[in-house]
Amino acid sequence: MGGGGAQGTGRGRRPGAGTEVRPGGGREIGVLMETEAAHIRPARRADLDAVAGILAFYVTSSVATFEEDPPGLPQWQQRLDGLAKRGLPFLVAEAGGAVAGYAYASPWRPKPAYRHTAEDSVYLAPGQRGRGLGRRLLESLLTGCADAGVRQVIAVIADSGDPASAGLHRACGFADAGRLARVGYKHGRWVDTVLLQRELQPRCA
Repeated sequence: MGGGGAQGTGRGRRPGAGTEVRPGGGREIGVLMETEAAHIRPARRADLDAVAGILAFYVTSSVATFEEDPPGLPQWQQRLDGLAKRGLPFLVAEAGGAVAGYAYASPWRPKPAYRHTAEDSVYLAPGQRGRGLGRRLLESLLTGCADAGVRQVIAVIADSGDPASAGLHRACGFADAGRLARVGYKHGRWVDTVLLQRELQPRCA
């Protein structure tokens, strides 16, 4: 399960503008001020510490991802480099010098015939829900996937009871493709996954 599809659409209550968010007592992830506009851009190595902190929040506090141990910085560096070699997009939303969210596309399966199919992951820092960042990240990611020759994008979304992630994907043109019942066990509960799929058209040069 690649980051739970787009589970990071901003779970949790939004703090007041400018409030610091320190998941688990860690470093500040960064919350947008009301007047700050986010910039969507390719991820850099310097972003990965913040990216790791965002996912760590969901790993430890939710079933949005089936990871049980937060990936460390070396794993994120390997992921960034690996996706770059494949030409797949890894994006961040930045505002005020802080990473407010990220999205990337990874190979759906390792077998070569799946090479034109990718799985998306979208996560926002706590407190970023309701600002449209998830949609901006996902739309930009889909454009990057089309540029990379991807024809199908799959979202694998843990059914945590929060409809935001599936709703985001449907709003971006994804169609329901199925459900896998009780395939994950985390935090003392069995969790279904919902599959959604979006077909992309090849982009002309």
